[in-house]
Amino acid sequence: MSKTGPGKKAPADGRTKAIDPQMAAFEQAVQLFHNREFAAAMPLFTEAAKGSNLDIGQAAQLHVRMCQQRLGARTQPSLASAEDYYTYGLALTNQRKLAEAEKALQTAAGMAPAADHIHYALALARGLQANYRGAAESLSRAIELQPANRAAARADADFHEALKHSPLRELVYSEKIAGR
Repeated sequence: MSKTGPGKKAPADGRTKAIDPQMAAFEQAVQLFHNREFAAAMPLFTEAAKGSNLDIGQAAQLHVRMCQQRLGARTQPSLASAEDYYTYGLALTNQRKLAEAEKALQTAAGMAPAADHIHYALALARGLQANYRGAAESLSRAIELQPANRAAARADADFHEALKHSPLRELVYSEKIAGR
């Protein structure tokens, strides 16, 4: 049985009542969604989410999030600072879009060459692509800026496979290299 909100009841004689504005907005939005017109559908889903029918409201909220996801996949975010590029690069790394992540992190490193966390993330993106030499260069810079990054890489599960390979293995497990 549908939750229709306070004071809303279906007619007792079985007749269906006229489509309310919430339902109309939702149905129009669904048509736009199926036509892949996500930008046009999103405001209608948002409107439908505010209505009194809780079932339609929840479905509309779900569709708003789906529209946002699909629109986000087609548009690149506005990136202005090194931290913006770093955050974007991490998100791409987590999605395993590693070539794109590396580009974003390289841009971030160019904007903030003394930010150890950016070099660490760049090392990770390169290591996950099996670019062990590039990963070692980035991780070496991260360790130079912040020696604690050596221990962090040892403990980081994402580095596990890359640390099996030279020159990363030597960099992380050899304390002699710390003075580089």
